[in-house]
Amino acid sequence: MFQLVLRLRNSLWRFGSNAWGHSGFRYGGHSAYVIELWAEALGRIMATVKGGGMFVVRMVLSICVASVILTSAGCAFLPTNGPSSLDVRAGQSDPEGLPYGLVSVSPRVVDIVGKSSPRLSSVFADRRPPKEIRFGVGDIVNVTVFEAMAGGLFIPAEAGVRPGNFITLPNQAVDSDGNISVPYAGSIRAKGKTAVEVQRAIVDAIKSRALDPQVVVSLVDQRTSLISVLGEVGTPSRFPANAGGEYILDALARAGGPRSQGFDTWVMLERQGRRATVPFGALVYEPANNIYVHPYDTIYVYREPQTFLAFGAVGGTLGGTSGSGQISFDAWRLSLAEAVAKAGGLNHTLADPASVFLYRGEPRQLAEELGIDCSRFEGPIVPVVYNVNFRDPAAYFLATKFQMRNKDVIYASNSTSVEVAKAMDYFRLIVGTVNDPIVAATNAYTLKSVVGGASASIINVAAPAAK
Repeated sequence: MFQLVLRLRNSLWRFGSNAWGHSGFRYGGHSAYVIELWAEALGRIMATVKGGGMFVVRMVLSICVASVILTSAGCAFLPTNGPSSLDVRAGQSDPEGLPYGLVSVSPRVVDIVGKSSPRLSSVFADRRPPKEIRFGVGDIVNVTVFEAMAGGLFIPAEAGVRPGNFITLPNQAVDSDGNISVPYAGSIRAKGKTAVEVQRAIVDAIKSRALDPQVVVSLVDQRTSLISVLGEVGTPSRFPANAGGEYILDALARAGGPRSQGFDTWVMLERQGRRATVPFGALVYEPANNIYVHPYDTIYVYREPQTFLAFGAVGGTLGGTSGSGQISFDAWRLSLAEAVAKAGGLNHTLADPASVFLYRGEPRQLAEELGIDCSRFEGPIVPVVYNVNFRDPAAYFLATKFQMRNKDVIYASNSTSVEVAKAMDYFRLIVGTVNDPIVAATNAYTLKSVVGGASASIINVAAPAAK
C-alpha cells in the first residue's frame, strides 16, 4: 500500500506540472508540492497503522487525496475578484488570449507617457498669429479713388478744386469669380488678396488715364474668413476672424463661454482637415494649448464627464466610501495616486500592493517607445497593462505624476496569501463535512469490538516528519 501512495504522489506531481499554463491551473507547481507532502505523510501513516485500523485510514486517505486535488484546482472555481498577479504576467504570452504589453511604471515610463498627453500645440505647432485677412467670395468691399487735381479721369475740370478730390464707388460684393468691378479698370481680382494688393492692382490699371491716382479699398461686411464655434457654448455662432488675431479662449468668450463646469468640458479644434481635442482645463492651465485661431477654423465644445473603472481589492480603507465601479474624475485631470484614493485606496486585508495594474490602449508609436514588441499587434492601438509596485515607497511619487486618461481601468490583485487562505478554508469545509461520518464509523467500529467482547483498540497515528 505504501508503494501505491508513492505512485499516487508521482502521478499527482505530473498532474501539477502539466497543469501549469492552463487556464485556472497556474499554481500547478505549488499545488503539486503540497500534494507531495500530503502523500508522503499519508504513506507514513499507512506504514504505521496495523490491523483493522487500515479501514479507517483508507477512508481518510481517499478523502484527503480528493480534497487536495480539489484544492490544487481551486484557482479555477474558488470565488475571486479577478486574475492573480501571476495570471496578468503570464497572460501576455498566452497564445489563446488577447495579446497585451506589460510595462512596469518607472520614471522613464512616466516621462514618455506624459509627453503623449493630448495637446493642441503638438498637432498645430505653428503658434504665430494668422496672416492678414484676405477677401473671399461674398465679401462686401468699398473702393475710393483719389486724384491729384480736377480734370482727371473721375473728377471733371469744371468742378474746380474741392476738398479731397475723390470719388467713392458703391459698395459691391466679390462675385463668384472672385472679382470686383472698377470703372475704367475693368474686373479686378479680389479673392485671396489683401486690401493692399487690390489697391495696388486698381492703381496699376488706371494710372495711365487718371491724374496721380491713389486708391483705398476697405472691407465693409466680412462674410468669409469666419470662425465657427459650436456645441455647449452660450451662443453658438459664426463670426468674422479678428484681423489682430485672437486665441481659442477669446473665441469661446465671444460665443458665450462653456455652458457647463469646465472640468467635464472638451474642446475640439478642426483646421484644414486636422483635428485635436483637449480638456477645457488644458486651455486654462496649460497656456501652450491656447493657440491662435485662424479664419475658417471650427471649434466644437462638448460635455463628456471623464470616468475610470476600478476593480479588485480596492476600497475598505478606513473612512473610504468608494470601491469597485465607475468613478468620475470630477476634475479636468487626475493622477493615478488620486484615482486609487478616489476608489477608497487598496484594501489592506486583500490587496497585494505590488500588483496594481492599469489597463489602457496606447498608440503604436508610444508602445514602441515603451519597449513593447508591437509585431504581435494589429492596428494603430496596442493594449498596454501598466504595473505599479506600491510596496516601493518611491512608487507613490511616480503615481502622482502618472496621469489618468478617460475610460482607464484600474485593477488591484489579491495577495497570494488571500488565495491560499481561500483554498485552505475550502479544504477545511471538505474535512468538516466528512468528519462526522468518519467519527461515526470509528465509534461504530469501537462499539462493535466492545459488544463482541474484544478490547477496543486505539489507532496511533504517527505525526509526519517536517520536510
